[in-house]
Amino acid sequence: MPEYPRTAPRRTTGAPAPRRTSVPAPRRTSGAPRRRPAPRRRGTRRARAAGLARLAVCLTSAAVLLTSGVGWFAYHWLNNGLITSHALDALRDGAPRSRDGAVNVLLIGLDSRRDMNGNALPKEFVERELHAGSSEIGGYNTNTLILMHIPAGGGKVTAFSIPRDDYVEIAGGRGEHKIKEAYGLAKAEAEEKLIAEGVRGADLEHRGREAGREATLATVQKFLGVPIDHFAEVNLLGFYDIAKVVQPVQVCLKKPVRDRYSGADFPAGLQNLDARQALAFVRQRHGLDGGDLDRTRRQQAFLSSVTHKLKSQGVWGDVGKLQGLFDVVKKDVVIDDRWNILDFARQAPNLTGGNAEFHTLPIEGFATRKGEAVNLVDADKVRALVGKMIGGGSATASASPTGSGSGSEPGSGEASRSGSDGGSAGGGSAGGGGGATSGASPAPVPSDAFQGPAVEMGGVPCVD
Repeated sequence: MPEYPRTAPRRTTGAPAPRRTSVPAPRRTSGAPRRRPAPRRRGTRRARAAGLARLAVCLTSAAVLLTSGVGWFAYHWLNNGLITSHALDALRDGAPRSRDGAVNVLLIGLDSRRDMNGNALPKEFVERELHAGSSEIGGYNTNTLILMHIPAGGGKVTAFSIPRDDYVEIAGGRGEHKIKEAYGLAKAEAEEKLIAEGVRGADLEHRGREAGREATLATVQKFLGVPIDHFAEVNLLGFYDIAKVVQPVQVCLKKPVRDRYSGADFPAGLQNLDARQALAFVRQRHGLDGGDLDRTRRQQAFLSSVTHKLKSQGVWGDVGKLQGLFDVVKKDVVIDDRWNILDFARQAPNLTGGNAEFHTLPIEGFATRKGEAVNLVDADKVRALVGKMIGGGSATASASPTGSGSGSEPGSGEASRSGSDGGSAGGGSAGGGGGATSGASPAPVPSDAFQGPAVEMGGVPCVD
């Protein structure tokens, strides 16, 4: 290894150090008596003992910080360089409030083949690794929307997946559309105005995405009738990068599948997937009885498998293992600017210890609206159901039922929609308009009130 010149340590704080002057040592003349060293004083021993005690305290403190892993590393390293967004600021005024310190986090999966600055990802990478076709496909749809409710002081985490084709009222007076389209609609509108003002390049992309986030957050908050306290957004590249860090990821399939659109080609049973296969696993919808609804459960199962692996391998408490994961977070994930990652990290044991459950929100059927296949939903029923599950709803966010009609129009859906999930799944006990009052014990919610079975975190669930 190359040797570096030795230098005195830099002085960073306090008054400037006094200038040192060279004082020659007195010359010893021959025959002069040699001086005996002065006897050590007790005070010196005490000072040394105190110094050793201080050193022990410092080493112990350092050991505690290092063994805590998440706390030390997240606070001192992760917070430096995160991509943050101000999109939640527009929602906080007049929004329903979380009670008793509970936190609602919205996870947004953006189906975009572009980087943070709007540049198209390399064609070969998109086609071969992501198996996602052209960079022009997908636009800025939010194909994954999951609200996670984290109770104050710990407890069971409840997550709600919102099917991407739910036909709802989009915030900002944009009318009814698929909920996944809120982001792209708002982004396009904002960019049209920004271009007229002369905004171009990466700045145009960043500001357009902020408008998309605001519309998505406002739409979901109104649809579910609960506040959104924090959010995290990741696109296809981010998902791939995260999967690459944690690969192989174990998943379980009830039957073999093969889909040329997503690239999924897996046998039945347990198997380990690399990053490319993992993306194909969570993106497949063709060839599945429930179509998009089965894909939603794939996403839930994948998250469960990843968090289970992180815990079983001790990643949450290992600084070295966390570094690769945090590198990806800092490059590919956008979070709100008020989110303290250290606080969230303390909830990791709940998320990875099996103390969390995923539900898919119910739909009323399928239909065609504006030439597109959509999911019909009863917004009042959805709000009441969410309110019962997490201990209260919000009358301030209530609205008229969303979707024109409650039945399915024949021949309107895709072929993959014709499975058993096509009927009504909204349990009658969950309906009724307003949510439960704050502080009341939530009534038991029947399992058939949701769209399909729940997915428990903490293991490797087997799915279609």
